[in-house]
Amino acid sequence: MAAAARHQTTSANVGGVRVGGGAPIVVQSMCNTDTADVDSTLKQCLELWQAGSELLRVTVNLPEAAEAVPSLKRRLLLAGCTAPLIGDFHYNGHILLTKYPKCAEALDKYRINPGNVGTGKRRDEQFSTICRIAVDHGKPVRIGVNGGSLNQDLVMRKMQENTDKDLGLTSEQIINDCMVISALESTELALEAGLRTDQIIISCKVSRPNDLIAVYRDLARKTAQPLHLGLTEAGMGIKGLVWSASAMGVLLSEGIGDTIRISLTPKPGGDRREEVYASCELLQALGLRAFAPSVTACPGCGRTTSTTFQELAERIQDYIREMMPAWKARHEGVETMTLAVMGCVVNGPGESKAANIGISLPGTGEAPTCPVYIDGQHATTLRGSYDELSHAFRALVDEYVAAKYPRK
Repeated sequence: MAAAARHQTTSANVGGVRVGGGAPIVVQSMCNTDTADVDSTLKQCLELWQAGSELLRVTVNLPEAAEAVPSLKRRLLLAGCTAPLIGDFHYNGHILLTKYPKCAEALDKYRINPGNVGTGKRRDEQFSTICRIAVDHGKPVRIGVNGGSLNQDLVMRKMQENTDKDLGLTSEQIINDCMVISALESTELALEAGLRTDQIIISCKVSRPNDLIAVYRDLARKTAQPLHLGLTEAGMGIKGLVWSASAMGVLLSEGIGDTIRISLTPKPGGDRREEVYASCELLQALGLRAFAPSVTACPGCGRTTSTTFQELAERIQDYIREMMPAWKARHEGVETMTLAVMGCVVNGPGESKAANIGISLPGTGEAPTCPVYIDGQHATTLRGSYDELSHAFRALVDEYVAAKYPRK
């Protein structure tokens, strides 16, 4: 089935990265380090960038964080990281960007939550202050509306309207409508402050998949601004992955979304890169972009009582992630390579032949041999211990990359 046409949006330039206007969908992520700790934030930024994050966001919540931003940006550039740096502001962005102009200049984009910039008349004034600073420094902004911090004056007004006019809307429908209204009204305010349409990106993040789908479908009908897509507070592990993919996959397949983040809650001490890998895998699964070679692996059954194929699949996946920064820099097209690590004769040879390079390990009762297929042809048969198989198969992968993908 052909992919749906992309929602037509304005193109925004974020530190040299094009967002919207038909450009490839951009992956982004956010550090969970204390921005004032430049060493740890730099380390995580570089890890996220090397994992595939094309935009990097950091919290700017305190004077110490604002003071640290210029140093962080300098050190990222010295390390060869050209990914744009985004400042995430809540409550006091108008103060920090005014008091720390070097921070305002170093950042490539400002994220503003219109529900957290003040109340009443001060809300519009403080929101406009951030927008005018963005104008002065030539920076784009993201107007990031969140369900958990929505403008309560707007919500109460729409609730009362629902009662007075007997509209029959549910509270969820009202909240969803308020999300879109807030984003559109804030966009108009940003334009009045002097920002151009090509300097404004919009997001309306909620925490339930069906609501996200409804909100973004409505948003896509009502604006041509580039859209940042993500399910906020998605949760941990499998829950966060499934909930994010179930909503974002629907919207992306409908052509909605210009930049994405899968917001996963990591385990204590967990790997922040998992959210980047998830975003890349989602886009790759939908055929929208290719980031790294994909590994097909069987789930296992009663025929696969050995864990060797599982261990080999995991090691190969880890090896690809380890090698991708170097491969991507040296070999054009390597991200489209496909591999297969299969566990028995039922689907093993077939899936291995369908991949660029695949190995079929023996299931229970099968001969202890491992045929390897390269571009559909039987190339060799491996035997030996798990370590021997792992090293031999990795060597074949390296040889394939060197032979098949031209050097840049």
